[in-house]
Amino acid sequence: MPKEMLLSEYQVAESLIEPVHQIISAIKTALESTPPELSSDIVDRGIVLSGGGGLLRNLGKVISETTKLPVRVADDPLCCVALGSGKVLENMDYFGHVLFKQD
Repeated sequence: MPKEMLLSEYQVAESLIEPVHQIISAIKTALESTPPELSSDIVDRGIVLSGGGGLLRNLGKVISETTKLPVRVADDPLCCVALGSGKVLENMDYFGHVLFKQD
């Protein structure tokens, strides 16, 4: 049966410590395997947070401090992933090679 609980900001923050560490670890892994020509764009333009996680208070600050890169939240973080996915699907001729492994 559903139940309502009141959580403090501290309790919420504490529960997010491990997931945030996993996000930062994944970002570091992605950056380490990024080709130099793309790395320079990331250094210049920074990291863009999208989705609901991008709205977590101070997540961008923590990622920026850890990676030493600028971080910003997308203009419409809750919808941008779906909108971008739709654009990819509309332009499969252009983006298909990114989505599907070539043999």
